[in-house]
Amino acid sequence: MWKFLLGAAVGYVLGARAGHERYEQLHRTYQRIADHPAVQGAAGVVRARVEEAVNGHKHSDAHGEGVRGRAGAVR
Repeated sequence: MWKFLLGAAVGYVLGARAGHERYEQLHRTYQRIADHPAVQGAAGVVRARVEEAVNGHKHSDAHGEGVRGRAGAVR
């Protein structure tokens, strides 16, 4: 527990010394990277794959291919 508190205190002091200017610099860098077309394209691909993985199972159930649909086909 003491290590955590010591780390938090050191981080606070270093952050306070860096000041608002450093924060703004980091924020601008983040925005520049996040707005880059290559990053946007990669984010779109990842988003589509996550949605496909999450909604893929619901999609197959909606078409009657869920557990009940497969069980009926076995009979």
